[in-house]
Amino acid sequence: MLINSPKDGAFTALSTPSIIRARAMDSAFTMDAATMDSVGTFFIEELERLDPTLHEPLVMVSWGRDIDLREDVGVSDDLSSFTRSAFGSTGGINPAGKNWISAETTAIPAAQVDIDKIAQPLREWGSTVQYTYRELEKGMRLGRPIDAQKLAAMHMKHQMDIDEMVYIGEPAFQNTYGMLNNPATTVSTASAAGSGGGTSFASKLVMTNGAELVQNDILEFQANVWAASGWKMIPSHILMPPDQYALLNRTVSSAGTQSILEYIRVNNTYTQSTGERLEIQPVKWCIGRGTNGADRMFAYTKDINMIRYPLVPLQKTPITYQDMWLRTTYWSLLGQVEFVYPETTGAMDGI
Repeated sequence: MLINSPKDGAFTALSTPSIIRARAMDSAFTMDAATMDSVGTFFIEELERLDPTLHEPLVMVSWGRDIDLREDVGVSDDLSSFTRSAFGSTGGINPAGKNWISAETTAIPAAQVDIDKIAQPLREWGSTVQYTYRELEKGMRLGRPIDAQKLAAMHMKHQMDIDEMVYIGEPAFQNTYGMLNNPATTVSTASAAGSGGGTSFASKLVMTNGAELVQNDILEFQANVWAASGWKMIPSHILMPPDQYALLNRTVSSAGTQSILEYIRVNNTYTQSTGERLEIQPVKWCIGRGTNGADRMFAYTKDINMIRYPLVPLQKTPITYQDMWLRTTYWSLLGQVEFVYPETTGAMDGI
């Protein structure tokens, strides 16, 4: 094998054992340099034990956990839309009163309906999976099929893009928001009761009553979002940055019998009202998502009739053959988060 020497720019012929020795002597030589091509052909020493497991890039997406899908959209749709109705009725002599009538009534109030339609675009997403016949044959011989690896890479990118669309939308497109940055959401700020007048959980947990202060922030936040909906929908889910989520695992008391997280999940208005546990989950997109780069906490009711995401599943075109290449394109339609009732959502900054 010929490798480029970083010391003098010349090419030096090395046998496989020499490559191993060169790697030990020269920190510039990496495992990537011992890869012959994108298929993943490696030089392996006789005394080397190669783990055949394919370790893909470390990626985590959580959108499927946090939002319901609207699945009635199809490949031929350009827009996803829904309607919001407003009801009204005049209440007799007093506009705010009840609809009382009597035998002498000459004008009976009637109910009125106003229907507003909200439409948002479904945008095409696509990625080509391509490889040559020779890459395919070499991958099969190595036991690392290149077609499966490229398909996995495409699926990973698709999931990552959906994850971003669900939480923050697409900044490059006008008025394309996600769950965490929709301007229709009511935004508040955490109380400045922490050390030095700080609002963050960290500044409060250094104080003797820190656990109580953090609990009050979260429970008051939940109550405020409930109030914003006219006391109709109690938030069932709260999303927050991973750092703050980790802080909630501090114990409530010196006895260490229960964490702040577990206490809040059970002792909150939603759980007491429905018997179901409040879901509190970490989301990386909450980091710096608030005003002036503050960390944000987001509360909502996870219900397809309240908030949902329209998505058309991946579609596949027929495989085409050109010269040495095999190609196929995967595509889908990605929508925007639909805030059917934005008043049931809320955000708190500065946690």
